[in-house]
Amino acid sequence: MRPHLSINVKDIAKSVEFYTKAFGVKPQKFIGTYAKFDLKSPSFNFSMHESVEGRRASQVNHLGVEVDSVDEVKTWQKRFEDLKIPVLVEDQTDCCYALQDKFWFRDPDGNNWEVFFVHEQLANVGAEPPRKKKVAKGAACDTDSGCC
Repeated sequence: MRPHLSINVKDIAKSVEFYTKAFGVKPQKFIGTYAKFDLKSPSFNFSMHESVEGRRASQVNHLGVEVDSVDEVKTWQKRFEDLKIPVLVEDQTDCCYALQDKFWFRDPDGNNWEVFFVHEQLANVGAEPPRKKKVAKGAACDTDSGCC
């Protein structure tokens, strides 16, 4: 089993160009106003449709990919930084009652994405502790509303 997500985008060509760079793979299919990325690591079926008149681009709180190690977070982060895609880094952050290392980025339609690793689950009682932030130049997103 693997997750599948399909989003609506304003400009299919611009989004395909962005995600091709971001994921490091070309779409498996790119036909007219439809594109599909078949990612292997992490395993993810991701597609998009160009919005038609009267239908707006997708609006979600945020999207995310959980990876298996901090090294994997850093590998993906370096890739985005090398591509000059702005990121917001949060190391050793308390989010969603879990201790995480992560970074955030924003796609051409303004969707916030996180790539994260969970070190440990935290107690499910009390208020969530304040999160530590290290904001990169040209920060990618406002995680005050983005954290799970």
